[in-house]
Amino acid sequence: MTVSAMSSKEVALKVIEKKPLFILDIRNENDFTDWKIEGEAFEYVNIPYFELLVGVETILDLIPTTKDVLVVCAKEGSSIMIADMLSDAELSVFYLEGGMKAWSEYLQPVRIGTLTNGGELFQFVRHGKGCLSYMIISNGEAAIVDATRMVDVYIEFAKKVGATITQVFDTHLHADHISGGREISALTGATYWLPPKDAEEVEFEYQPIENGIAIDVGHSSITMEALYSPGHTIGSTSFIIDNHYLLTGDILFIDSIGRPDLAGMADDWVNDLRESLYIRYRELSKELLVLPAHFMGSKELNHDGSVSRKLGTLFSKNHGLNINDENQFRKVVTEDLPPQPNAYQEIRQINMGKFTTDEETQREMEIGPNRCAVR
Repeated sequence: MTVSAMSSKEVALKVIEKKPLFILDIRNENDFTDWKIEGEAFEYVNIPYFELLVGVETILDLIPTTKDVLVVCAKEGSSIMIADMLSDAELSVFYLEGGMKAWSEYLQPVRIGTLTNGGELFQFVRHGKGCLSYMIISNGEAAIVDATRMVDVYIEFAKKVGATITQVFDTHLHADHISGGREISALTGATYWLPPKDAEEVEFEYQPIENGIAIDVGHSSITMEALYSPGHTIGSTSFIIDNHYLLTGDILFIDSIGRPDLAGMADDWVNDLRESLYIRYRELSKELLVLPAHFMGSKELNHDGSVSRKLGTLFSKNHGLNINDENQFRKVVTEDLPPQPNAYQEIRQINMGKFTTDEETQREMEIGPNRCAVR
């Protein structure tokens, strides 16, 4: 039987379209339990690679013949070997091209909608990490918000649509992934923007994002208005784009809210978080379309693969926006939190410009699920 590679793009399409996929994950049990490919119609079995070295005969009855079967490992090599063994046993299977490392880095661009005078807004969905980044395009200019370190994706996409990248923004100092903002700025000459309250220890030049500042993109003046919204970090800033879209960074998600503990300041920032969510955001139009910087799983995807909800919908359905008792709110956002992101302290240091490291080390730092939310 045949063994073929399945790309991360093909897997992402199955996630979006809710198509069935049977995944044989041959990583160690702890790695699988901590982080796996998620899809609403996916089935899984986890059998570590070392248990299959003597043969796959004991698992043949577990492998379906009526749906696509994908063998997954960390980097690809082990999954090719096990896929070959299953093929020798007359089963048709795929292996994940590039392994979980490739899955962690894949970015899926999705068009969110049009802007005034013909502009467009795109969301880049990082399925394997739960990261969301954005590109605003207007009259041949592009602005990028919360870019990942896979900078070539944004640069090539801008070329494809005929836009020059002129502005790059980070809504806050990230702790779960390495920002590509400064590198894009260096490669393109674009202005790099960062909230100054998150930049007190950075070792590079930047343009400060001040509350209420309006930044135009393109000649049609697609205005990005900065809204100071601390709590996840002390400098966290949201953006209102074209009076229609609300980029919330890591303050507000579809089914949760941002955690305040990643800089070790949870008790100090709880009140800021509550004020941002319960006062500043409630003064905004409920018709704004919320576009967060992270999502928690495939159930939050829209039919087109995007992640968004109206602010009014989140006010009624997001538990984090409906905790009336302040003491209970404090307990929720400071106690019983999920594990902190892998290497988050080192990632913060890199994003401050304190040091850098090679690409393979950066990959290892980022491996794992999104952990920026309270739950």
